[in-house]
Amino acid sequence: MLSLASEKRVIMSLQASWKRYTLNFTFDAGTSRGVMRSRDTWILKVWREEEPYTYGLGEAGPLPGLSIDHRPDIESHLERLTRLMGQLAYPADEADALQVAASIVPDEWPSLRFAVETALLDLLHGGRRSILPGAFEAMPRVPINGLIWMGDKPFMLQQMEDKLAAGFTCLKMKIGAIDGAEEEDVLDAIRERLPASELILRVDANGAFSPDEAPERLKSLARYDLHSIEQPIKPGQRAILADLCQSSPVPVALDEELIGIHSKQERAELLDEVKPFGIVLKPSLVGGIAATREWIGLAEDRGITWWITSALESNIGLNAIAQLTASYKPVMHQGLGTGQLYDNNFPSPLVIRQGSLQYDKAVTWDLSQLDE
Repeated sequence: MLSLASEKRVIMSLQASWKRYTLNFTFDAGTSRGVMRSRDTWILKVWREEEPYTYGLGEAGPLPGLSIDHRPDIESHLERLTRLMGQLAYPADEADALQVAASIVPDEWPSLRFAVETALLDLLHGGRRSILPGAFEAMPRVPINGLIWMGDKPFMLQQMEDKLAAGFTCLKMKIGAIDGAEEEDVLDAIRERLPASELILRVDANGAFSPDEAPERLKSLARYDLHSIEQPIKPGQRAILADLCQSSPVPVALDEELIGIHSKQERAELLDEVKPFGIVLKPSLVGGIAATREWIGLAEDRGITWWITSALESNIGLNAIAQLTASYKPVMHQGLGTGQLYDNNFPSPLVIRQGSLQYDKAVTWDLSQLDE
């Protein structure tokens, strides 16, 4: 892979480049879709010809087996985008930047649209990684859940102890990949430590249950006083999912079900048909900042709960998602704790303290790895 400088495309005032970057997990990250040890992500850089040292950054990090734009031709599309962006005028304001991103990135490339939105907004606001200025001033501490990854029972229990010791009051546990009885042993241990009045507990099945087993699994899980379960069955089974949402003793939230639904009408139809308790929004999977805002508006109109979750981005993508989240001043715990998963992430002002994500202005960004 060439350097950012050697990949640039120069047409008119705006210039753009990209770089593939491999993030390495600090542990084997287990989900119902398998174990991840590393993942590729793509960093987009945009600047004006006359001010090359002031630049905006965005991240496209499609996930294997989940994102609709995790495709082998992603880099050819990045090349196309850098050429197109070289023909663009400097965005006039936030609305213009989001509209430009929507106009040049097709719906089937949600993570690329998120990257373009973020890079343009960053550039518009001075290239200081300030995507939505004032977001963290309005909400300096965003409450987040501590994530317990799948693994053997001792590993999961150790994660629980570590998260509780770090001050988390909400835990989210991945389920569906190991023996159900062993998972429930872990849930038993969590509830023995703290009741629902002292600890919020969520589970995420990533579509691991079959339609036949889902009702019994949900019934069994109900005794843990769960806040919610995310995506109990695979997406695309809308009628069955609607029945589960109405009959489940555990509140059901949609996650993967939202991916690939692009128009406002289609989004509204999904919510009206399924009537979930909540929706889990991953901006890089559902189409970016503008798309996430649209989902939130539709959910709030229907009294549906929502929360925002990062999708294993580096701190560049997480920073944009965190600022979007903070702009809503959420009271509910969000899913923004993934920045500590990698041993080669980009050092940034994003810090986790006492179960909340904060922006520490005393810490500076270190993006030197992008120049290697």
